[in-house]
Amino acid sequence: MPRPDTDSRRKNDKKGRRAESLAAWYLRAKGYRILARRARTPLGEVDLVASKGTTLVFVEVKARATLDTALFALHPAALRRIEAASRVLAPRYAGRCTSSRIDAVLVRPWALPVHMIAVTREG
Repeated sequence: MPRPDTDSRRKNDKKGRRAESLAAWYLRAKGYRILARRARTPLGEVDLVASKGTTLVFVEVKARATLDTALFALHPAALRRIEAASRVLAPRYAGRCTSSRIDAVLVRPWALPVHMIAVTREG
């Protein structure tokens, strides 16, 4: 019988993957091109890497029950981790992109996602 913490981790991972799929769908509908999902670096993981025009966008996806709890989950330490990972990933995806930024997509049950543009801005 699996340990309870393993079950909850598996359940949370599944919930996170669903939220990332919904966020990717939503961004595509807004004209973004999804370049990568769950892009990993030694410094951390970025949920989605996307582009729109000449801007490379690193997207953090937060799935929570309410908008307030999703916003609270975007704490400074998490944003610093995403910024560090984005600096490692940027050269891989730069191509024709001249600028980059970090966005967030907040996913809640039975509501459209909320896209927060430029949570932090890079070069």
